[in-house]
Amino acid sequence: MAAKAKNSIPQFTWSTAEPAPLVLVTGAESFLADRATQRIRESLRAVDASLEVSDIDASSYTPGQLLTLASPSLFGEPRLIRVSDVEKCNDEFLLEMLDYVASPDRDTTVVLRHNGGVRGKKLLDTLRAGTGGAVEVVCAELKSDNDKYDFAAQEFRHAGRNISPSALRSLVQAFSGSGSELANACQQLIADAQGEITDRTVEDYYGGRVEATAFKVVDNAVAGRLGDSLVILRHALQTGADPVPIVATFAAKLRLMAKLFGERRNAGELAGALGAAPWQIDRARKDLQGWTETGLGNAIEVIAETDANVKGASRDPIYSLERMVNVVARYGRR
Repeated sequence: MAAKAKNSIPQFTWSTAEPAPLVLVTGAESFLADRATQRIRESLRAVDASLEVSDIDASSYTPGQLLTLASPSLFGEPRLIRVSDVEKCNDEFLLEMLDYVASPDRDTTVVLRHNGGVRGKKLLDTLRAGTGGAVEVVCAELKSDNDKYDFAAQEFRHAGRNISPSALRSLVQAFSGSGSELANACQQLIADAQGEITDRTVEDYYGGRVEATAFKVVDNAVAGRLGDSLVILRHALQTGADPVPIVATFAAKLRLMAKLFGERRNAGELAGALGAAPWQIDRARKDLQGWTETGLGNAIEVIAETDANVKGASRDPIYSLERMVNVVARYGRR
């Protein structure tokens, strides 16, 4: 369980969500909210397979709907009520939900999904004040590669599937721009792939996507493979890749390498200080082979110039990109 926020109810992440009489699910990542709700449903079913599951749309709520679904059944089955669009709720829902929160049914779990905004604020404030035994699940946006890596690893772990570390890295790199696309890619591999998921598996399913990523361009460039890097770069651009995130990937990679230059502490000690996963630190250390401090400085300067050029400072951003790749592939020699 995560630390409590500035309210009096417990807070959880999507991966640690637990049932409670009232569960408020907030945050920008809808696919994480879906995972949290799924986790709650599975927890309830593990206790009693007769769980009844119902859905309510708060934006089109009809009076009496909540009380009807939450009323004790003839055989006493537990109930899960999933409420969507609470941020768009109508007045009828708000009034009846506030009444229900004051005395929730002990055999019913109500999951309320709120995507943000001011609508329903009175309900949120009431829940966060601790009324009705509520808890909150915060589904914050997956911003860093480390966040995405942890999410993908959890997806395969939860499904009981094995995936090699390098295959997992390739998958995350291929879908680093979209958490929801990464989630869908994980689920496709879980559903369709047989046995352990390896580099070859990821290549077979998402080869074109993997090969055309900025990560492949930068990995080949920092290793001095100019020809391979340029081929992948041109293919990426031809298939619609945006130059701006490509430059950003180069910048992140070279800055991490620069921070590690001459650093003797192990990856575990540095992970928190540098905001990078241990595997990223280990990889960056391997990439430093052949580089000098001067070369790293030159490369970072060229990357900064390229960043300005692809954002409008030059009429030929493609030339700037290829020049950047040339400099990096020559270990910073201009």
